[in-house]
Parts: sequence; C-alpha cells; structure tokens
Amino acid sequence: MNATQWDPTRPIISIVDVHKSFGDLEVLKGVSIDVMKGEVICIIGPSGSGKSTLIRCINALNDIQSGSITVEGLEVHDAKLDKLALRRKVGMVFQQYNLFPHKTALENVMMAPIKVLKEPRDEVETRARALIKKVRLEGKEDSYPGELSGGQQQRVAIARSLAMNPDVMLFDEVTAALDPETVKEVLVTIKDLAEEGMTCLLVTHEMGFAREIADHIYFTDRGVIVEHGPPETFFDDAKDPRTREFLSQIL
Repeated sequence: MNATQWDPTRPIISIVDVHKSFGDLEVLKGVSIDVMKGEVICIIGPSGSGKSTLIRCINALNDIQSGSITVEGLEVHDAKLDKLALRRKVGMVFQQYNLFPHKTALENVMMAPIKVLKEPRDEVETRARALIKKVRLEGKEDSYPGELSGGQQQRVAIARSLAMNPDVMLFDEVTAALDPETVKEVLVTIKDLAEEGMTCLLVTHEMGFAREIADHIYFTDRGVIVEHGPPETFFDDAKDPRTREFLSQIL
C-alpha cells in the first residue's frame, strides 16, 4: 500500500518504545512518536539528545535494540525487510550534502532512479529537470557541486531525494552547515514541500522555522521525549522545566 491509498486514520510512521544503544551508551530510552500522513514534525533538543539517531533509525541506517518502527506498515527492523522498498518510501537529507563531485546537479538528481529503480533515462531526466526547477535552481542543471553554494548543494540534495518519489521526507539538521544567508533558501524549499502535503520529519535548531512550519514539536533530552505539543502551546506554554530552560537559552 502506498501513501496515496494510505488509510488517513492510521499513522504513516509509528515509533513505539524504541531503545537504541551504542555499546554501553543508551541513546534512545523508550521513544514513541506517531506521524500522520501530511504532518510536519519537528524534533528539537540539545546536542547528544538522540535526535539524529532517531531519524536514522526510521530509515534503517541505525538498528535498534528493542521496540518497533513501522513506515506504511513496513516493519523497519524486520530482518527480512527489503531496504530498497523502505528507501523508496522514505527520503532522507543529511547535514552534509553527500553529492557526487564529478557529476552535475542534474546527474546527481538522476542517478538513483536510473541505477536503483532502473527507470528509463528520458523519463527520469524530465522529472529531474522539474525537481531542479521546484527547488529554485533552474539554470544550474549543468553545474558541478563545487560551483554551487552550500545552500544550492543542499537543494540539489533535496531534489535528489525527491527523485525517488518518497512518501516521507526526513531532514537531519539540513541547515546546520550553511551560511546564514543560504539557510533561508533551503527552509523555503522545505516549506514548499510541507505545504504540498509531504509528510516531513525534521531535526532542526531553527526555532522560528519550527514554530512556523510544524504541526507538532517534540523536545528530546538524554534519549527521552520530555515534552511535545503543537507549536503555539509548546513555545508559549511549555510545562517541563527542562523544556523551558532549553527554550530560554535559544530563543
């Protein structure tokens, strides 16, 4: 079942009591989150609170010790999972752009659908050109990553992820490595996606953006979800002292 037929009463992503350790260090201590189709979820918290680890678990880049993560009914940590089937559903954009430096922007966007999905080159190119236009990089199709700013490279990375036609997009601190003036162009791109109904999970330090875009905000600290709620109550009426302290330091 794909997201177009997904039952809107069921979470498209369901994270239930997830525990994750690296050696003796327990990084996630029983995290549970449900994400409905079309929702935008922002995960915030201090460094080392488990945010990026959680996002990577959703895409099976990290394994988990216990608990359950399902995406559109696929059990992510089932030993028999077809990871390609999962990665077709879930796109991911990282802090580092991870573009191929010897490939143009257009070639970077086209690679996965051609090599992984074995789709016809001409169809993929048409879609890739449309995606480059969508992320406001028309005219940069033939530029190499080294000729692009960090914000432009990050938008190519977003287009590349969208080329697989995912139902869910994960964004892990995608503006953290950018100059302030290029942060906005990347956030505008994500906002466009959200407004079109893409289900998005973002780990972010951009609080103004989180307030503006999120349907729901989760605050994590030391591997647990301390508090969560819609932006208006979360930012203006946080209940937990840890949340209030965190917000006071960054707002």
